[in-house]
Amino acid sequence: MSQSDELYAERVRALEPVPTSHPAELITTLYDAQLGSRHADLAARWLQSQGHGFYTIGSAGHEGNAAVAAALRPTDPALLHYRSGAFYLARATQAAAEGENTERDPGDEARSVKEQQGDRAANTGEQQGDRAANTGEHRGDRARSTGEQQGDRAANTGEHRGDRARSAGEQWGDGAGSAGGPGADGRIVAARSAGGAAGPLLPLPSPAARSAVGDALRDILLGVAAATSEPISGGRHKVFGRHDLAVIPQTSTIASHLPRAMGVAFSIARAHKLGVASPWPDDAIVVTSFGDASANHSTATGAINAALHASYQGIPMPLLLVCEDNGIGISVRTPDGWIKQAYGQRPGLRYFDADGTDLDATLTMATEAATFVRRNRRPAFLRLRTVRLLGHAGSDVEAAYRTPAEIIADEELDPLLGTARLLLGTGCSPAEIIDRYEAKRAEVMAIAESVAGLPQLASAEAVVAPLRLAKVPEDSLPSNVLGARSPGASDATSSPRSSGATSAAAGTEEPLTLSQSINRALGDVLTAYPESIVFGEDVGRKGGVYGVTRGLQRSFGAARVFDTLLDEQSILGLALGAGVSGLLPLPEIQYLAYLHNAEDQLRGEAASLKFFSQGQYRNPMVLRIAGYGYQKGFGGHFHNDDAIGVLRDIPGLVIASPSRPDDAAAMLHTCTAAARHDGAVCVYLEPIALYHRRDLHTDGDAGWLAPYSTEHVPIGTGRTYGDGTDLTLVTFGNGVPMSLRVADRVPGVRVLDLRWLAPLPTEDLLREANATGRVLVVDETRRSGGVSEGVLAALIDAGFTGRMARVTSEDSFVPLGAAAQHVLLSEETIEKATRELLS
Repeated sequence: MSQSDELYAERVRALEPVPTSHPAELITTLYDAQLGSRHADLAARWLQSQGHGFYTIGSAGHEGNAAVAAALRPTDPALLHYRSGAFYLARATQAAAEGENTERDPGDEARSVKEQQGDRAANTGEQQGDRAANTGEHRGDRARSTGEQQGDRAANTGEHRGDRARSAGEQWGDGAGSAGGPGADGRIVAARSAGGAAGPLLPLPSPAARSAVGDALRDILLGVAAATSEPISGGRHKVFGRHDLAVIPQTSTIASHLPRAMGVAFSIARAHKLGVASPWPDDAIVVTSFGDASANHSTATGAINAALHASYQGIPMPLLLVCEDNGIGISVRTPDGWIKQAYGQRPGLRYFDADGTDLDATLTMATEAATFVRRNRRPAFLRLRTVRLLGHAGSDVEAAYRTPAEIIADEELDPLLGTARLLLGTGCSPAEIIDRYEAKRAEVMAIAESVAGLPQLASAEAVVAPLRLAKVPEDSLPSNVLGARSPGASDATSSPRSSGATSAAAGTEEPLTLSQSINRALGDVLTAYPESIVFGEDVGRKGGVYGVTRGLQRSFGAARVFDTLLDEQSILGLALGAGVSGLLPLPEIQYLAYLHNAEDQLRGEAASLKFFSQGQYRNPMVLRIAGYGYQKGFGGHFHNDDAIGVLRDIPGLVIASPSRPDDAAAMLHTCTAAARHDGAVCVYLEPIALYHRRDLHTDGDAGWLAPYSTEHVPIGTGRTYGDGTDLTLVTFGNGVPMSLRVADRVPGVRVLDLRWLAPLPTEDLLREANATGRVLVVDETRRSGGVSEGVLAALIDAGFTGRMARVTSEDSFVPLGAAAQHVLLSEETIEKATRELLS
């Protein structure tokens, strides 16, 4: 035994037994998960000491979350933070046991702990009553009885369900009435009312369950060792994730996974309402865990607010928020009682509190919380008071910011010791408890030794493999799903539910503006793909601030086209959750400048999911954003933003930038097909100043109108205008009409519209550059960090030796009024540079 193991044995021998209200078999099973998690933490540090481990943030002190897993079903989607080892192992055990039960009796639906527990709220006082002193010792005067936790909230229920500022049809879509109505309860298996101390009935680990736990332990240590054989990320990161356990992998350290969790909770009922197949059962609930420090982050507070905002309107939101409160974030202390102060009295948010070092208390309270969420389809907040053992990570020296007395006090509250007391109360001897501890240590160390030195990712090609874009099958495009469209076909034939904005023009194939073309393309997408949904600020009843979504809600209903609250993080989180729940989200961010406070939801969540799950999880999305400059009569930097550098460096992200109406429709079709077929995350940038543009050269020439096009535009392909042999203007967005006008005035010039800013159309770019030997990049974005940097670098990397230059907007925010023309790229500047390159 090591010194720490000897200390544990010594402490177990000194313990006094404590009775449990739950079956001994369940306590034993969860103790096994807790032990596995603790020894995995210790093994991770051993692997690091041997040069074979690369991740030492552990779960020690948080092993009480095994009880949260036991209170749920293994089919409930889980989005976990990085101290969730015991939850992960307990879920693996639960899934194996439920699988065995199903095999033995396929007609008998396996029941979760919550269903087996049922209505035991009356027992909660007895189960929790004798622990007030322990709670006080744990953190000071924080104990709350169940009555205090739940009391005086009856009025909130009326407030939650009664007067609602907006109908569900106006925000969040067409809700199905009260979230806790008969439809929700009818999907819940009735709880049995067994008397006495009967509790959850998870069986003792069978051979299959032991094998499942062994596999889950190996998953954890393979992740620590960055081994390619790790089943979810393939050695790219240490994550808790497995598709068959409904654990969606997360790498967040700041609760940035909470918006997605909110989106999953929303999407369970929405997919069912739309008749769309979903990986989650109709009565599933979503669990997401985070720490007390992360509870302060804007992503957490925004996601919780969005969940309450939806629930307030009667939208089902079955979300269990689990805050594991160890009182410290790395070295920064959380004020005593802060989590209760911040979340304990939120209207519409049911609050539960449990001592996470006491498995019995946590089982009771987690079961009650899960029961509430499952039955009422409303969010709940479960605070687990935990301790942090072994420091923040292996490199953390706690003595630098914690006193020895504080560290020892937390060690005395070790959740493993708390469970050992319960086992003593069931009749186990100290020797049996210690033997189990030692047997698990030997098991875990054997796994650790077996993973040490296993192959890791050996090339850049191997690392980036999950980010590769698959070719979009043309038969998956919306137009082909709807059927081949002849040039004279009416919209009524090809898109029976067209929106009012385009139906009149479509019937005669009258040329469309950019806005009309996007509108009609969205109508085709909604018609072709029943799982597609369009949402964002003002996209529903108003039809968008520029009319781009006008008529779509009327044609397709408020369940598929709906307004959201004004929070870009939550809009993207909703899309992230929808994408992993069987839906195809097409969210809108109203202006490009509004994206920046939420951009991590693209960078850290959307774009990384395929990477860290090897494509086992995907979040298809087409994010429409109105952007760029040149609006007349309406400006300022929030409404004329051209900062897209933050998007272009996100690995795997597709960026479409249509300029002409015909390209706009075709490229939107390509993006949605790529999202649906391959789980692509696409950003679709719409030039505001071109939305309603009709003319190109002179007033009335209708040069910027075009017929609706369903021609396939593959990702990463440009479009060439003209056959000039002297100079190639390379551009995109608003630069296209300006460049075309310059090319009309200057002989020998051709224009390449990039169309796709990521990936760049490098083959087309090099071909058109070589055709003339001179390139001028016309870039409406800023000189620093703009698109032109990438274009010129691509030409140099490809060996282009001709003359190159660029013209850009200034490194400035866009001011109001005519002053904007001093910092935005002008047509005069383009023409001057063109003539200089030709001279």
